[in-house]
Amino acid sequence: MSETTAPEGQTGEDMAQRPTPAGDPADRLRTADVLRRTTREYLLPNWRLVALALGSSAIVAATTGVLPYLIKQVFDAVLDQKDLRMLVLIAVGTIAVSAFKGLASYTANVTKNEIGQRIISSIQTRMFTRIMRADLAWISGTHTGRFISSFMTDATRVRDTVTMSVIDFTQNLLTVIALMSSMFFMNWKLALLGTSVVPFGILYMRKLGRKTRKATRKGLAGTSDLSANIAEALGGIRVVKAYGQEEREIARVTQTIRSVLHHMMAGFRAKAKASPLTESLSGVGIAGVIYFGGLAVIDAHLTKGELMAFISAMMLAYQPLKAVANTQTVMQEGVAAAARVFPILDIEPSIVANPDAKPLHVIDGAIRFEDVSFVYGDGTPALKNISIDVPKGHTVALVGPSGGGKSTTLNLVPRFYDPTSGRVTIDGQDIRDVTIDSLRQASSLVTQEPFLFDDTIRANIAYGRPDATDAEIEEAARNAAAHEFIVALPSGYDTRVGEAGFRLSGGQRQRIAIARAMLKNAPILLLDEATSALDTASELQVQSALRALMKGRTTLVIAHRLSTIKHADAIYVIDGGRVVEQGTHASLVAQGGLYAELSRSQFEQDEPDEEAADESAAQIAIAGE
Repeated sequence: MSETTAPEGQTGEDMAQRPTPAGDPADRLRTADVLRRTTREYLLPNWRLVALALGSSAIVAATTGVLPYLIKQVFDAVLDQKDLRMLVLIAVGTIAVSAFKGLASYTANVTKNEIGQRIISSIQTRMFTRIMRADLAWISGTHTGRFISSFMTDATRVRDTVTMSVIDFTQNLLTVIALMSSMFFMNWKLALLGTSVVPFGILYMRKLGRKTRKATRKGLAGTSDLSANIAEALGGIRVVKAYGQEEREIARVTQTIRSVLHHMMAGFRAKAKASPLTESLSGVGIAGVIYFGGLAVIDAHLTKGELMAFISAMMLAYQPLKAVANTQTVMQEGVAAAARVFPILDIEPSIVANPDAKPLHVIDGAIRFEDVSFVYGDGTPALKNISIDVPKGHTVALVGPSGGGKSTTLNLVPRFYDPTSGRVTIDGQDIRDVTIDSLRQASSLVTQEPFLFDDTIRANIAYGRPDATDAEIEEAARNAAAHEFIVALPSGYDTRVGEAGFRLSGGQRQRIAIARAMLKNAPILLLDEATSALDTASELQVQSALRALMKGRTTLVIAHRLSTIKHADAIYVIDGGRVVEQGTHASLVAQGGLYAELSRSQFEQDEPDEEAADESAAQIAIAGE
């Protein structure tokens, strides 16, 4: 069995050690904390747009507050006093106020949406930056579907919290204040009566907000699970079909969709309850105003115009008051989303360069592991006092049972992980004392399952050197035994390889990965089971390319097929996180230990294939000449 089946740069050992989050951050995050942070990080940098949106909102509120006064004048000055001049002024004034309000409303809405889109762009950019710079262990411990869900869903909910709960809330609150001011100015007693129901609505909305937050949190978690299930089903579609498990995957995804539906509907129902509540409370308030206001008009304590203006103000305040009351539920949705976004935005890599780190100065490219131990974050030991020497230009192989620590050892060289104790040096320089960029520029990695981007073959080969010329790219492809099959493709080097390179065979993908490593031309080469997943014919071509790549380079190679490393300068047998044997192929076979047992079991099975492989290799060499 291969020790790694993860994408390039990740191993089976890595994937098995996934950190488990402690507790639910949504339960600890307060609404005020979310509002403070989103205001500081996303509103203040856009303060000019925010000022424009709030200024326009204030105009909308002010113009809305003027309308009851105009209605009062219609009844008192026009209908009662038959003042035609006032009728014309009120009509013109209504048109002007409405036009001014419409323009302000347009400006506020457009500006609000621009702020919202800028917030989403900023959150998504920052999240992707954090993920790209995070430690490999943390990335491996989080499902891809979780990240996708945060990018597409959670970021939108956080945006809504900012725009709807801050900007919209401000506009609606100002409108309510303007209308209530008109009401108190016209008749403070009726105003007190009409607003007496508001505190009851606020208390009920807080209760609905808690329910919405809980339902939204579960719904967002379900959305992440849905993204993960779909990604897994599509990624493993060949296995699904080969084992006839289509119905099982359909059932699994369907169950997740139903769970999301259940929680989302719970949230929608909680928000929807706000409408009948505000309708009922508003009805009670308006009924009271109509009754007592009508008595006041009958008793001549209030004019008909004042009563109509008062009722109009209450009716106009109904919609913004409803929106203000509903803000609590919207904010709780944002808090639930922020609890998923903020941990990504706040993740800090533990593998960083020292403040006084200098660029790695490669002279020979010699690698040394000096009494290295490594323990995973959950306390699981992986390596115990490993000491390995890889001299300049030598090829050193790591072999042993799966899960023994081979991939972990190799991953220490480019600092995907750091040793718990001991140190790794290159030409005598502790790799923790050099810059990470210079360290990783000094090595090339080729794994069992090379990852290709959904781009052209040319772009994939030049991934490590984007400025490479076409001639350099072609030379690397020739050296990797890839040029012939590339030029035979319909678009040659401009052929797109598809998602993860699925349009190419395994051997073709591997040779492009080798060409990529050749073009990078790093002095250190790291090979992690680079041929174990290939058939015999593909392995012959890849092995030929690897021999060209390894020439003159310091090479650390993990091998499952011992036939590929018989001629290594040194072989280290790792089992249980320890070096249990070391030597050349011949000396280790002579020792009669674990390596000899592995060798005997493999070579007895592979001997006929090796003879055919040697003959085919000779034919390839002759053809190449």
